[in-house]
Amino acid sequence: MVLYIKYMVSLRCKMMVKEELKKIGLHFVIVDLGYVEILEDITPIQFQELKQNLALSGLELLDDKKAILIEKIKNVIVEMVHYTDELPKVNYSEYISEKLHHDYTYLSNVFSEVKGITIQQYIIIHKIERVKELLLYGEMNLTEISYILNYSSVAHLSNQFKKITGLSPTYFKQLKHKRDLNLENV
Repeated sequence: MVLYIKYMVSLRCKMMVKEELKKIGLHFVIVDLGYVEILEDITPIQFQELKQNLALSGLELLDDKKAILIEKIKNVIVEMVHYTDELPKVNYSEYISEKLHHDYTYLSNVFSEVKGITIQQYIIIHKIERVKELLLYGEMNLTEISYILNYSSVAHLSNQFKKITGLSPTYFKQLKHKRDLNLENV
């Protein structure tokens, strides 16, 4: 049986979910971002207990089909942008459609209806968050970052970054450097 969990986006979340499953006597096969596969069927009492325990940690056990589909879409995007070394070379629409075995138009319509933004906007937001992360690590330059995140050019990345954050990538990086200097002087 597969259960879907909202806001499950990190290794820490996965560990916490495993502990909660053990507490109520459920055996898992897979615990991954956004979903859990368990060996046995879950009783309504176990479902409610798991739902309450997960809620205490900021996670939400889903039972609505649209909400489950939205979480699947979000998890594919988070995994694609944050947990792979290089983004797929195919269109994102094709990639998401293949991963979820649904027509992209259907996925896009459901996502926009529920979230109020398009899948493309959601991808851009996550890509910019990834750019920020990579800039703060300071291990890659903007050219390398634009390449691994599949931007057509550094200028394209910079324009999107400024549109989303209001700052240029260079200025964003300088702010981190200034903050580090201020911390050293404390």
